[in-house]
Amino acid sequence: MRAGALGFVAGLAALLAAPVSAQLSDAEEVMVETVADGFEDDVALLERITLINSGSHNHAGVKAVADVLAPEFAALGFDVEWIDQSAQGRAGHLFARHEGVPGTTKMLLIGHLDTVFEPGSPFTGFVREGDRAVGPGVVDDKGGIVVILAALRAMQAAGTLEGANIVVALTGDEEDAGEPLEAARRDLVEAGRWADVALGYEGLSVLDGKDAGVIARRSSGSWTLTTRAGSGHSSGIFSDHAGYGAIYEMARILDAFRRELPEENLTYNVGFMAGGTPAELGEDGLSATTSGKTNIIPSHAIARGDLRALTGEQNERVAGKMRAIVAQHLPGTEATIAIEFRYPPMAPTAGNAALLDRLNAINADLGREAMQPYPPSRRGAADISFVAPYTVGLAGMGPAGSGSHAEGESIDLRSIVRQAQRSAILISRLAREPSPQ
Repeated sequence: MRAGALGFVAGLAALLAAPVSAQLSDAEEVMVETVADGFEDDVALLERITLINSGSHNHAGVKAVADVLAPEFAALGFDVEWIDQSAQGRAGHLFARHEGVPGTTKMLLIGHLDTVFEPGSPFTGFVREGDRAVGPGVVDDKGGIVVILAALRAMQAAGTLEGANIVVALTGDEEDAGEPLEAARRDLVEAGRWADVALGYEGLSVLDGKDAGVIARRSSGSWTLTTRAGSGHSSGIFSDHAGYGAIYEMARILDAFRRELPEENLTYNVGFMAGGTPAELGEDGLSATTSGKTNIIPSHAIARGDLRALTGEQNERVAGKMRAIVAQHLPGTEATIAIEFRYPPMAPTAGNAALLDRLNAINADLGREAMQPYPPSRRGAADISFVAPYTVGLAGMGPAGSGSHAEGESIDLRSIVRQAQRSAILISRLAREPSPQ
């Protein structure tokens, strides 16, 4: 973490040591009321953008959602920019920038425009039943975008937005990032280097029925394992001249992963595999083909999976163990593994924990229960991880719901209110404080 962020951690610690007033200011009361009063308008906006399909590969749809949102930010005094990503095979990103009082805390609010549901998905529409709604992306992450806007509108009504230094980054490819990844996330990383605080607006985590805070998220990477062997008549399997075949070598490696790799906050799923004579990975990297006979020793096998860890050190150390296991070949076989780290981890830090303490001070002022840290092993990767090395942050600032990435995804609409209220007060309080940079 950079020196400025470390200074910010120290500043947070000093602030936390001060007595808590346990009450809201007049401006904060206005924010609470404004969010509550705007609830139906926020639901209407959520419905409007949910009805626009914005699968990651539906470039026109992603841009259409951005076109709806851009005037909303402009009306709040933000400078809005569309960052084209066609060179990376994606639509683009929507960034909105607000310049406030020089020298005060700089904040980055992160969400995304795209969903996992492409135009061919049968899951469409927006169905509301009281305070619950069902639709593609209502939580992940269109509801999160609505929380951001509700919070900013409340700040404007209370007079606290004018002095705030804020960048809102809404990526258009969070669910399937463009290539090369460095180019696809360049603008986000630049904003992270600028910021003192980052807030991620994917869905709220719930622990034992209570709202929880997210101070850490695991990485997301992938691996491809290929095994090869000499083929021949199956009657010679296990012999010195014929060896064990590609599938037994694959089985040896995967079973060794299962037995030797387990540790806290680590998972390594096998997504699919194929073995035979031959076996080949599909051009999309998401499928494989094979053929063979029961009396032929298989010449090739291939498997792909993911790797999720809590820190960069854990990623590298586990990858080293995987490579060592792969290198212990059965007789007559060869094996190689390619490991790709894509989404980095958002490691737990003292700064992140202190920021959650700040949020819990607000919960106390609102008469709500404190939010406990959510186990990182239960959260997937997210865009906030790309800026985690440069700033302190909290994730899970979006609304509550269930079924993300699946048909029937739903949102607790009232959670928009409590999350926007928390956000508006937190951002406003931070905006009054000096930047450590």
